[in-house]
Amino acid sequence: MLRVHLEKGRVEVRPCPRPRPPAGFALIRLRVGGICNTDLELLRGYYNFRGTPGHEFVGEVVTAQQSELVGKRVVGEINLSCGRCQWCRRGLGRHCPHRKVLGIAGQPGAFSEYFTLPEANLHVLPENIPDEEAVFTEPLAAACEILEQVAFPPGAEVAVLGDGKLGLLVAQVLHLHGLKVTLFGRHAHKLAIAEQAGIGIKLASRPPQDRYEWVIEATGSAQGLRQALQTVQPRGTVIVKSTLHKAVPLDTAAFVVNEITLIGSRCGRFEVALNLLAQGRLRLREMITAEYPLADAPRAFRAAAGKQALKILLRAAAS
Repeated sequence: MLRVHLEKGRVEVRPCPRPRPPAGFALIRLRVGGICNTDLELLRGYYNFRGTPGHEFVGEVVTAQQSELVGKRVVGEINLSCGRCQWCRRGLGRHCPHRKVLGIAGQPGAFSEYFTLPEANLHVLPENIPDEEAVFTEPLAAACEILEQVAFPPGAEVAVLGDGKLGLLVAQVLHLHGLKVTLFGRHAHKLAIAEQAGIGIKLASRPPQDRYEWVIEATGSAQGLRQALQTVQPRGTVIVKSTLHKAVPLDTAAFVVNEITLIGSRCGRFEVALNLLAQGRLRLREMITAEYPLADAPRAFRAAAGKQALKILLRAAAS
């Protein structure tokens, strides 16, 4: 079988044996995977990563101890937690100190014709969610997590900074929740997707002049937090979604003087995302820029790094 390998800034496709799932794990055949900004950061050196990336996927179960899973289309939670610590007992396995993370830390990722994942991490897909939309489950769950962390007042005005994949998902989720969202970005064709969904947009070559009580930072850039600080009003809240492999300087004086609340926001619950996907209310197909065979992963990663790109998909060969 073929798998993608990242190391020292290089993307390779290598042949390797099909993995053997340990007890409690399923063997999964990749149907489609999505390249996200975290994958690009891994390529640039995040976590000193070397190995097989990929955590946004739709797969088909080949073998499993739970026979009812075999043949099912699935998506999967990316955190492999111990199930015993205080965080796991609270249902927050994403913070388990012993966790592995699919395609990021300690667990080979989904950009492989076959890979393994605990059966407990899998969610069977409803038939009405096609692969090309289901592949957004993980980042959509991350977008929905904001609503789990923050109690927005009805109709609150929210600025979302960044018109990339995550910014577009966040803007759509908050808009469907009844908030007054303005998406700031630098790419007219990306902002047009949000505008078609009824979301306010502003083409921004410089930080917004207006100040907002609620600011979501989803730029995926080192300048994003500084832009968020320039956009939030005193006693406002900044929710940070970007993860970067380089340290970002932080002006703590601005947070203290203006009494800004800073919230980090990461993974979310797949159940919430799948329920939203099943409603068919999101503009996702427009966010797919291109699709490549898994064997063309180097070309796909180059495309994903382009400023004009949104979601780049990797399609495994049918078997």
